[in-house]
Amino acid sequence: MFDKILDKIKPTKGEFNEIKKLVNSVLKEIKIKDAKPVVGGSFAKDTWLSGIHDIDIFVKFNYKKYKDRSKKIDGLLYKGIKKLKPKRLHGSRDYFQIKKGKLTFEIVPILDIRKASQAVNITDVSPLHALWVKKHKLHNDIRLSKAFARAHHVYGAETHIRGFSGYVLEILTIYYGGFMKFVRGVSKWKGKTVIDPEKLLKKPLKELNTSKISSPLVLVDPVDKARNAAAVVSKEKYDTLIKAAKLFLKNPSERYFLLKEEKIPKNAIAIEIKPKKGKSDVVAGKLFALFNKIKRQIKLEGFGLKKSGFIFDGKAVFWFVFKSNKLSEYKEIRGPPLKLKKHVEQFRKKHKKTVVKKGFVCTKESRKFTDAEKFVKLLYRKLYK
Repeated sequence: MFDKILDKIKPTKGEFNEIKKLVNSVLKEIKIKDAKPVVGGSFAKDTWLSGIHDIDIFVKFNYKKYKDRSKKIDGLLYKGIKKLKPKRLHGSRDYFQIKKGKLTFEIVPILDIRKASQAVNITDVSPLHALWVKKHKLHNDIRLSKAFARAHHVYGAETHIRGFSGYVLEILTIYYGGFMKFVRGVSKWKGKTVIDPEKLLKKPLKELNTSKISSPLVLVDPVDKARNAAAVVSKEKYDTLIKAAKLFLKNPSERYFLLKEEKIPKNAIAIEIKPKKGKSDVVAGKLFALFNKIKRQIKLEGFGLKKSGFIFDGKAVFWFVFKSNKLSEYKEIRGPPLKLKKHVEQFRKKHKKTVVKKGFVCTKESRKFTDAEKFVKLLYRKLYK
């Protein structure tokens, strides 16, 4: 079964050679004093899936020379690649994007470090990740783990996904010792799971910064003991992966590796949005923030929200399922308890008609919105600018 799956997800020799040729042509065009360009990401680790369109190139600047001037290396990189007409992108340190053939290259300036403690910026550590993954030689098992996660829509650490990054899946597959062991391990996860592959910390939950351990999975980065590599993983994606692992073990099948279109419930109110131009993950992040803002407003207005979802795949869709699409004309407002006489008096002055229910003074107020669909669409038009 796995051989058949790998035939579909593993890049062919022809695909590899085509991409390698494009990569080498870009590397040759990056000539900067005291800096060396290297390929990064899943392509460098040989854990990439067929159909890749994004390649990371890290330009490593001499550590001793630039450790105290690291804020300048993005400017030096720009001067060195200006002829490639790069697009500047903003991040923890500015980086650049160029397109060549069918590929998009992200060219990132970093310091050439030997250990994570030397890093001035989180991106400086990236080549160390590649070295750690490559030495374990579980390339195809990692590909299976990535395809499995992708098929269940839990692959990706972007803000709008909050799932398992490629690096997290690489670490987990290596930690467990292969794909099947990875699935068995995941199927046993309960509550908060703590994994420290290189045993770098005695008590991760006490030694890591509290802001880094709020996720259901705490995965100590094997090359940076101060980092939880899975810090962005949401409870929803965590639970989805556990459920998928359990189902797969009951009845292993190729269908668990096939990417299916996310289904919108038939009774959902859905809004299809044409995303604005910009970097995909940035645009998606802004739309996801809007989606959450709409959800909060829905709850504040008193609409009972059962389920909701956000889909982003070139187009964006928000969908919502309500307990009822219609609300009553009036909503009840509960005031203070009767024993607080002064507050009760003030409440009655403010509201003409009041009643007493279970020891509280209450009133009714007309709702501004009673139709869930109209309210959602109005919110969208008001907030999407």
